[in-house]
Amino acid sequence: MTFLGQSTDRYSSSPWRDPEDDSLRLECGVFGVFGVRDAAAIAALGLHALQHRGQEACGIAAFDGNRFHTERHMGHVGDAFTGADLVQRLPGNMAIGHTRYSTAGGSFIRNVQPMFADLETGGVAIAHNGNLTNFLTLRERLVQEGAIFQSTSDSEAILHLIARSRKAKIVDRFVDAISQIEGGYALVAITNKKMIGVRDPLGIRPLVLGDLDGKPVLASETCALDMIGARFVRDIEHGEMVVIEETGITSTKPFQTAPARPCVFEYVYFARPDSVVNGRSVYGVRKRMGMNLAKETGVEADVVVPVPDSGVPAALGYAQQSGLPFEMGIIRNHYVGRTFIQPTQGVRELGVRMKHSPNRAVLAGKRVVLIDDSIVRGTTSLKIVRMVREAGAKEVHLRSASPPIKWPDFYGIDMPEREQLLAANKSLEEMARFLEVDSLGFLSVDGLYDALEAGQRDPATPQFTDHYFTGDYPTRLTDREIAEGRNETNDKQLSLLVSA
Repeated sequence: MTFLGQSTDRYSSSPWRDPEDDSLRLECGVFGVFGVRDAAAIAALGLHALQHRGQEACGIAAFDGNRFHTERHMGHVGDAFTGADLVQRLPGNMAIGHTRYSTAGGSFIRNVQPMFADLETGGVAIAHNGNLTNFLTLRERLVQEGAIFQSTSDSEAILHLIARSRKAKIVDRFVDAISQIEGGYALVAITNKKMIGVRDPLGIRPLVLGDLDGKPVLASETCALDMIGARFVRDIEHGEMVVIEETGITSTKPFQTAPARPCVFEYVYFARPDSVVNGRSVYGVRKRMGMNLAKETGVEADVVVPVPDSGVPAALGYAQQSGLPFEMGIIRNHYVGRTFIQPTQGVRELGVRMKHSPNRAVLAGKRVVLIDDSIVRGTTSLKIVRMVREAGAKEVHLRSASPPIKWPDFYGIDMPEREQLLAANKSLEEMARFLEVDSLGFLSVDGLYDALEAGQRDPATPQFTDHYFTGDYPTRLTDREIAEGRNETNDKQLSLLVSA
């Protein structure tokens, strides 16, 4: 299906990922530092801590008081930004950085951030985490007005909106631009004199403010602050824009006031366990998810085994609540390259064993409770279940530490369309048969909210972005609605032609 010259599959699972890989991916992480010597080196360290948010590409932009310097690379931060000459290549006392995994637009260097443009008011570099749900609509309008796009990234649309604004001051241009975008996002930018951070009106994507020896830092997660020895100051609030200058930090809220709805999947899967997101310890939330999972779906068994690494905290909580022993029955290989090419079906079938190996001494002859953070299409889960059985497990009881995923995401998570989501198309019993398990259980939505210490979910006033479980999308899906409307019109026209 095409729309505005692009495939609307930008909303579905990225075609550049391994088709056998069933794990979820978040689009990216952002980092910014202002007023420090060798800012690019600090940014590189911060990006190391955010590598889990995007392992496909990375970039840094720095300003030395006269010129902007940018580098963008495919691959990991550690491969791209090393060497004693880093600060010579990227000099300056302010810098922003980005780690990327493409959910849309493709795996090309032209789509790697930060993106830079020379405007009449001076240079601007911008890095963006999330997804604009009206990007295609904006892009079509901008192209019709004469804009020339160099990439297929929605981040570039923000630059065009800033450039085309008629406001005199750069901050006002930012406000003008972000007032036209929709979706979930956190962005950082640098100009000739300022660093700017913005979080979307609902706070779907995270952004925090830190302090490094009196100098401000912006980052997607607190773990990046820990990496550079910075102090956590506070979360950037939903709908807030902070402008950082030599004279200090100013805060404005340019959007219409709305209740915050941060993405609940930050706690389920994306954020590092040692991060604190919106005031909550990710590790603590995941352990409580496991404890509630044991209360809701307990089963007689011999051992609790996590699917590493993201299933470990929940499995610890499950084991503590159930009184069953916790064991590392699956060992993860951390040295598997993401670009490994699997040339034949036979090798692809063995792909899961590259990342996970069974610990037979733990599994043989045991009734195993297997804990994973979530189940998407079920393809990887099925392979892991078979691997555990082949290692001698007597029974396998699979438990998901999140509720069933029934709806796709449009805010920066690489997630399949609804037709490919296991829980959207099969009953619990059908899923259990498909996954070849003795029993299957999911954490309830109320159990998840309880783990977040948020009480029960009130459909009238939900506290989180949780549409993947509930179908309750927090914003308009402008591009999606237009695309579906055009499809409906095309179907009607085709029906008329056939009947004629």
